[in-house]
Amino acid sequence: MNNSQSIILEARGLNKRFGGLIAVDDVSISVHKLGVTSIIGPNGAGKSTLFNLLSGTFLPDGGSVELDGVEITRLSPEERLFFGMARSFQITNLFFDLTVIDNLRIASQILEPRSYLYLPLRKSKIAYKRANELLEEFGLEESRDQLAGALSHGQQRRLEIAVTLATRPKLLLLDEPTQGMSQVDTHETADLIKRVGANTTVLLIEHDVELVMDLSKTVFVMAQGRKLAEGAPAEVRQNPLVQAAYFGEELA
Repeated sequence: MNNSQSIILEARGLNKRFGGLIAVDDVSISVHKLGVTSIIGPNGAGKSTLFNLLSGTFLPDGGSVELDGVEITRLSPEERLFFGMARSFQITNLFFDLTVIDNLRIASQILEPRSYLYLPLRKSKIAYKRANELLEEFGLEESRDQLAGALSHGQQRRLEIAVTLATRPKLLLLDEPTQGMSQVDTHETADLIKRVGANTTVLLIEHDVELVMDLSKTVFVMAQGRKLAEGAPAEVRQNPLVQAAYFGEELA
């Protein structure tokens, strides 16, 4: 397989301004298929803006984005979903007044033929099957009939990742999935993300540096709106520019 065939997400020369502030300045990144790729950087580095450009939440002022060879630069997040990109958010985005199984069935509804879109959920056999697969895969069987709002924070985040995978995306974007979690929940979520990365490409923003270094095959470091460095975790740890700009003694 040549290099271009192994790349699932290609961003070239992305720029984004907010008034006089240059939030993302001529950033290019390539994400290879499968495994976990992470974007890290200090507060104000531009990583969240870059993530929003890649997911379609923001449109760039310049540059382009391709998903598996398809130009998606001007597509909305909903349109990108049909091309195989799904995203979770920092703030849990679930239907809290619905059960776990119904959250998953609704998310899986897109797998049904269009003629089924307005039928009751109980008629959606494909969605129901996919929801049950996700219950098992994510260890949520015992919470099946619980309201999503009654789950612990860690369970809610796990359910949200399951929801984003309902459509079987090629690329899953996770925005700080362990934010606010206990140490136990963080370790469980890290193991889950690693398992997901075996079959689905994962692009991650995460504040927990040690978790990133343990999970990722490639790490992109942002600083002041630009890409400062990229490479395998061991390379990034030893990069003097990265240490000076971000890590200091933490990763020395």
